[in-house]
Amino acid sequence: MLSTSILSALLVSSSLVAAAPPEVRPNLDADLRLIKTSEADPGVWVTEDQKIEEYVAKNIYFIDITDIKNETTLARLSTKPEEVHLAARAVAYPTSLTHQAEANALIAQLTQTGPKTWLTTLTNFFNRYYRSTYGTQAGTYLLTQLQTLAAPNPAITVTSFRHSFAQPSLIVRIPGARPDLIIVGAHYDSTGGSTRARGPGADDNGSGVVTQMEALRVLAAAGFQPRNTIELHFYAGEEGGLLGSQAVFASYARAGASVLAMVCQDMTGYSPSGRVSVYTDYGDGALVAYVRRVVTLYTGLAYTTDACGYGCSDHASAYSNGFRKSKSIPRSYVRWDHANQRIAAAYVCDEVIRTSSPYIHSPNDAYSTIDFNAVLRHSKFTVGFLVEASYI
Repeated sequence: MLSTSILSALLVSSSLVAAAPPEVRPNLDADLRLIKTSEADPGVWVTEDQKIEEYVAKNIYFIDITDIKNETTLARLSTKPEEVHLAARAVAYPTSLTHQAEANALIAQLTQTGPKTWLTTLTNFFNRYYRSTYGTQAGTYLLTQLQTLAAPNPAITVTSFRHSFAQPSLIVRIPGARPDLIIVGAHYDSTGGSTRARGPGADDNGSGVVTQMEALRVLAAAGFQPRNTIELHFYAGEEGGLLGSQAVFASYARAGASVLAMVCQDMTGYSPSGRVSVYTDYGDGALVAYVRRVVTLYTGLAYTTDACGYGCSDHASAYSNGFRKSKSIPRSYVRWDHANQRIAAAYVCDEVIRTSSPYIHSPNDAYSTIDFNAVLRHSKFTVGFLVEASYI
C-alpha cells in the first residue's frame, strides 16, 4: 500500500479515488465512502460503484466506516480480536438444553411452503441493492410479510429502522418478561456484481431471510411468550459494508440496550455437506460453544466450522459495538462507554467457505440453486436457539 506522504503528492483523479488517504477526502463530484478491509487497513475512499464492482463482486470483505463517529468502535475495528482484551457481558450460557419439549413442539410446525413462496418473490426483484428502487420495494414487501406473519400475536411489533439511504432495516420484537435481548439477524439486500446488475440473491441472503420468517411464523402462531425479549432483525445495506446492522447496533449501544446474544444468519440454502456451519471469528467463544450445542441437538447433526475474516457479515457490527452501562447514575446521564465490553455475537452459515455457493454476488445466485432442506435445517436451529436462549 502506498504511504500517506506519497499519496498526498499524487494528483487525485477518478482512477485514484480508492488510493486516497482516509484523512483526506478527495474533492470529486462523487458520493465517496471510506471503507476498511482489515484492522491494519487505514481505509480508502471509494465510490458506491467501486464498492460493489471492485470489492463485493470479488468477494473482498470490507466495513464502511464513513458514518461511524464513536472512537472506541473505530479503535476496535482497527485492532485484531486477539489483541483486544474485552469481556463479554457476564452471561452464563447453559451447558445443557432443557426446553426441548417446548422447542420441538414448535419445530414440528415448520414447513418449506412459506420459504419457497417468499424466496420466489424476493428473487424476482431485479436486485435488492440497497440504493436501488428495487431494494426499497423489497423492503416494503418484506415489511408487509413480517406484519402478516406477526399478526396472530398482537404483542409482537414490526418496525422500520430508517437509514440515510431509502432501504430500511426491519426489526420484529417479541416482548418477554425481561428487557434483555436475544437477537437473530439476516440481511435482505443483494447485489449481482454491480450496482445495476441482476442480483436475485437467493442464497445471499434471501435464504437467511426466509429462514427467519419461517421461525417467526411458528412462534407467532403459537403465541410463544419468551422470558427474555426476542428480536428478529432484517438488515439493509449489508453488501454496502454492513451499513444497516452497524447503525442498528450503534443505536442500541447508545441506548444502553442489554443484548445477551446475537446470532447472524447469512446464507442458509446451499449446503453440499448437509450441515450447519458455525463460524468462530469475530464472535464470543462462550456463545459460539452454546450455538454449537443448539445446532447439534436441534438439527440432529454435527456442525462444521470455519472462519470468514474481517467484515464478512453483520455479526461484525455487534462485535464492534460492545458497550457498558453504568448503574451508579440515572439512565438519562448514562455515558455510552463500551471500552471494556462487547456484545456477544456468533455467525452460522450453510457451508464452510471452501464449499460454499460459487454463485453469490452474481446474477447466478438464483432460486434454482437453493436446497430447501438446508433452509428448513436452519429454521429448526433458529427456533431451537430462540426458545432455549429466551430462558438464559
